Amino acid sequence: MDFHEEAFVLSARAHGDTGVVVDLLTETHGRRSAYVAGGASRKMKPFLQAGARVIADYRARTSDHLGSARLEAVGEGPSALFDDALALTGLAAAAAVTQGALPEREPHPGAFLAFEALMGAFAIPDVWPAIFVRFEAGLLEDLGFGLDLSRCAATGAMDDLIWVSPRTGRAVSREAGAPYADKLLTLPPFMLGAQAGLGEGDVGAGFDLTGHFLEQFVFHPQNRPIPEARVWMLSRLAEAGRL
Repeated sequence: MDFHEEAFVLSARAHGDTGVVVDLLTETHGRRSAYVAGGASRKMKPFLQAGARVIADYRARTSDHLGSARLEAVGEGPSALFDDALALTGLAAAAAVTQGALPEREPHPGAFLAFEALMGAFAIPDVWPAIFVRFEAGLLEDLGFGLDLSRCAATGAMDDLIWVSPRTGRAVSREAGAPYADKLLTLPPFMLGAQAGLGEGDVGAGFDLTGHFLEQFVFHPQNRPIPEARVWMLSRLAEAGRL
């Protein structure tokens, strides 16, 4: 099992005295773990950070074995964000959510492209939190748990959609949901279209929405909590008044 393609580093952990095991996100081969000889060296550490983009030359005896990889850095990677601690917190959360949500060795090209778009958005402080919410919604969709925000689940109406059913992930209109408002999740307008703009509290509502379904459909079935890096990111965003 060999391939040569671009990938994002999701995590790296020490293995032996000089090596590391990296978790990589690729477009056509999904999430893959690989041993990198000499990865603990000072020279290689900078491009083994979460979010770093690399070219991976990957080899494994079979698709079920831990492979090995030689990595070559592409671009600046996370170093371009070193002056923005909040964006680095978001990057760590994105890597942790992706690693925890995606099964290994299963292609998810949509998740790769969404992760790629989010990495580019971290350079825009006013934008990336909303893009992160959209990234999580896209991740859910790529895993088969997409939200249905096209029309009201109760009436079929396509207008005035302001809630989401916490059970089904389907949108609910203002009128149909009014009697059950305390049981429904808020649907922020920006999740219905890029032209809607952002209002106060919209980003926080978006994270509540995607977090609910990530927990319900992805992490709870694995008997695992939402990644701590995501919890920490939300705490930092709240402190900065960005939710």
